Amino acid sequence: NFGVPGLGLKRGLSENRVIAPYATGLASMIDPAAAVENYQRLRSIGACVRYGFFEALDFTPSRVQSGSNVAIVRSFMAHHQGMTIVAILNCLRDGLMRSRFHREPCIQACELLLQERMPRDVAIGHPRAEEVRESASVNASEANTVRHIKVAMDVEPTTHLLSNGRYTVMLTATGTGYSRWGNFAITRWHSDPSCDNSGSFILLRDVETAKSWSSTAQPFTSSGGEFTPCVFSEDHARFMKIDGNLTTTMDVLVSGEDDGEVRKIAISNQGHFSHEIELTSFAELVLATAANDNAHPAFAKMFVQTEFNQEYKAIIATRRKRSADDADIWLGHFAIIEGEITAEPQYETSRAEFIGRGNNLVNAQAMTLTSCSSSKKLSNTVGCVLDPILSLRYRIKVPAQGAVNIAFWTVVASSKEKLIAMIDRHHDANAYDRAKTLAWTQAQVQLRHLGSEYTEVADFQRLAAPILYADPRFKASSADIIKGIKCQSELWAQSISGDLPIVLLLIDDIEDIAKVKQLLRAHEYWRMKCLAVDLVIINEHPSGYMQDLHNAIETAVRSSQSRPSFNHDYLAEQSIGAVHVFRADMINSGTRDMLHAIARVVLVARHGFINKQFFLRTAKTRKHALTSMLNQQPRTLNTNTPLPKAHLPELEFFNGLGGFADNGREYVIRLHNGECTPAPWLNVIANPRFGFHVSAEGSGYTWSENSRENQLTTWSNDAVSDPIGEIAYVCDKDSGEIYTATAQPLQDKGSYIIHHGFGFSRFKHQVSGLSLDLLHYVPLDDAIKISRLTIHNESGRKRRLSVTAYVEWVLGTSRSTADCFITSSLDTNSNTILLHNRWGMAFPERVAFVDMAGAQTAWTTDRSEFLGRNGSKAAPRALSQQVSLSGTVGAGYDHCSALQTNIELADGESREVIMFIGQGDCEQHALELVSNYRQRDLDEVFAGVQNHWQTLLNKVQVKTPDRAMDIMLNGWLMYQTIACRIWARSSFYQASGAYGFRDQLQDGMAITLSQPAITRAHILRAAGRQFVEGDVQHWWLPHSGQGVRTHISDDRVWLALATANYI
Repeated sequence: NFGVPGLGLKRGLSENRVIAPYATGLASMIDPAAAVENYQRLRSIGACVRYGFFEALDFTPSRVQSGSNVAIVRSFMAHHQGMTIVAILNCLRDGLMRSRFHREPCIQACELLLQERMPRDVAIGHPRAEEVRESASVNASEANTVRHIKVAMDVEPTTHLLSNGRYTVMLTATGTGYSRWGNFAITRWHSDPSCDNSGSFILLRDVETAKSWSSTAQPFTSSGGEFTPCVFSEDHARFMKIDGNLTTTMDVLVSGEDDGEVRKIAISNQGHFSHEIELTSFAELVLATAANDNAHPAFAKMFVQTEFNQEYKAIIATRRKRSADDADIWLGHFAIIEGEITAEPQYETSRAEFIGRGNNLVNAQAMTLTSCSSSKKLSNTVGCVLDPILSLRYRIKVPAQGAVNIAFWTVVASSKEKLIAMIDRHHDANAYDRAKTLAWTQAQVQLRHLGSEYTEVADFQRLAAPILYADPRFKASSADIIKGIKCQSELWAQSISGDLPIVLLLIDDIEDIAKVKQLLRAHEYWRMKCLAVDLVIINEHPSGYMQDLHNAIETAVRSSQSRPSFNHDYLAEQSIGAVHVFRADMINSGTRDMLHAIARVVLVARHGFINKQFFLRTAKTRKHALTSMLNQQPRTLNTNTPLPKAHLPELEFFNGLGGFADNGREYVIRLHNGECTPAPWLNVIANPRFGFHVSAEGSGYTWSENSRENQLTTWSNDAVSDPIGEIAYVCDKDSGEIYTATAQPLQDKGSYIIHHGFGFSRFKHQVSGLSLDLLHYVPLDDAIKISRLTIHNESGRKRRLSVTAYVEWVLGTSRSTADCFITSSLDTNSNTILLHNRWGMAFPERVAFVDMAGAQTAWTTDRSEFLGRNGSKAAPRALSQQVSLSGTVGAGYDHCSALQTNIELADGESREVIMFIGQGDCEQHALELVSNYRQRDLDEVFAGVQNHWQTLLNKVQVKTPDRAMDIMLNGWLMYQTIACRIWARSSFYQASGAYGFRDQLQDGMAITLSQPAITRAHILRAAGRQFVEGDVQHWWLPHSGQGVRTHISDDRVWLALATANYI
């Protein structure tokens, strides 16, 4: 610094310690030797480069990165460079430039002004005492924006947001999270407080030892080693794992100048021998809005196209535009290696090739071992891959007592030309250091703009976690949620959509106005991090003539800073949330209760600032212990050798996995030794108002009234992993082994026999001396799914077993959006679990139920309790550790239902366990359905279903020279037309729930002879969707009439043709 800070008019100048190299140049005219010495010191610090000395060196601790004592301002100002050159020239040439200056006539005319005598009486100014005593150091805790987070698998997620205002990365302490560019989701992520296993990952394998691990705790939770506390700073996040002699460190940051992120892996080897390490990046690619991706994932994936650029060894991906109005988006993924590469790089963009059918990331086929202890080679697949990912693989040598670095970059742009230029700019080892410096600089600028202390923004980061992952500790009580929750549309009168998470602040005293201002700063901070939140402030102060508190709140809101604007025209305007202020006396109690019930975070101003309220909430413990699932493995049948194949009856058209039986009325599949079907082979089972579909592996979902708008359980069209949401577990209470009759979610090396028939599906499996037989069907008229599990003991000894019926509920269109609003209750008279989603707009009054025909003795509706934090359906914590279910019902947490009963079987004994899933028009109707089917003869119900379909399908029979055609025409095509196309309007690929004008007219024509009443009903239904102008609704939802009006010409043609065909 130069000058005397204490004499300055501005206070606090001494707190800044900034060294300007050009000041040294000016000082050279006074003390040349000292100037030369100082220039040498500056050069040793790194202040001098090719173009000369940088602009400044900032030694102020509050603005210096952690682990460094200086921040170099890497810029050049021409006038400062000119001043330096002139000063040095004056020093070397005895004031030559100064002499030239004074030879100018205009300067000579003014020289008398420079000869003014010094006044005799001079007022002497002394530096202020506080400035003299003040050092340039700042409290070390303020100089650090770092949070050290213990990596624990048994606690609620801790999140961290990194953003440059356009591109955002969210990370959790276990390494999961998302990447987004404006409104575009770059990678796939679901808010799952229990399992939380989606994000971008770096997977590693030691070629010599064949040991695999990940740079973060997820996804390889059982890979061993020790994770040190992760570091969350304003500009980066750091994860470190120590395993023997190898230490893996990953730094993640978002570029401050370009839209992208970098994950830099550093591997250090403290041993005496070198290691060959394979590094594989993995992320599921979206390139669409999260809402579009969630609504129809398989359809959204179809438009992503990939290629590989050989020059930069980069994966390039884009989304093909469906209309001219769609925004352009291009993505590049590449790696910069600082070390010795020992094998040819590999790449993959097809998730099906990487994961493998029936697998997930934990057991992905691309990570399976080959004979040489390395992973299976990536296929280098690009193009229209239908299910896109980003994956690069490099094998590098880590020398003894040495280290290597590899930086995985992901960048996005609005055109291919801009993307290539961006890749070229970052295709250098120094690009990471530049990005790190700029990210740190931008973080300091944002904080200064916000006017917040470092400790305060750390609190804003902490509070983002319960916004992103619903946490019951920050929400209203279960009773208040049940009392207040209503249909989403009830909020619209208050100009609140309900689509964004809500943070609610209750205030009743003007003394607490500082808490309002702090929360407004938090809201703007979340905007900077592209986290969209609606902030609702309710003034609970008693009404009166003077409205000091309300005026103060509105003044604070008006003066709060606005979010940084996007600087790219091609990015869509984000839904960034708003601030809503209400007076308690001006809104009705129902609206206040509703806001209280649906808020993700409820804060009370009189309880203190955010940090105090956060720690008060996190000090609460869940009423059940969340035992860590780290290193927890399912205890299933312990065998490494395949078991004998189960016998199959004689099948027609057997293809190695399945064939037709019972004269074509059943399709029988055998899955043996880990086999799965090439794609999910499923059966759609329905009546006119209710149904489900189930695949050969046992996955599927259940709906009521409408297969899209009222999904009772989770629907997925993931043809690779095909996740399951309804499971019947059998647990041996003596050995702890867990079995299922279906191949999902845990498949042993035995045989699974599946029978898909008209109106039913049956699953058979023999394991550990037990014969399991699971039958699914629905009655002809009622909204109830009947599942009957028969267990036969063939083990030669007595068996003590528990049977658990597990269900993941939706009660809407998407689990991620509906789960927060599900409420559950127990009917004490029947022990039936009832579930309700009054938030849903399509069917808010309907009540779902789950029951074990009254045999349940324990239950819970808390998914985190049953699965465990970071648990899995292959090894539920409650079963793996044989923990008693708590009986939890209520609201505000991650919902499921797990009903359990215990049975004892003597050798040779059989027992049937019955499970019901369904929905009633109201609570009373739901309980009536349960009571009715507890008493009914279920064999008679099943026989009625079989007789119904046989009668219906036998009405029209054909015989051709082609047996395969006969089987399809005389049963399966007609069955699928009625059950799947007309009643369900759902299948694996799409759950639409809608009538298509021409689609169902075509389907109706196929059943005109066998079911003319159905054909006639739909002709009239379709005619009712035609407008007087002649055009029609191309599709519509029957319960609301919502749909699209188009001018597709052949719709009307099919109406005429179907009518003529019927007549």
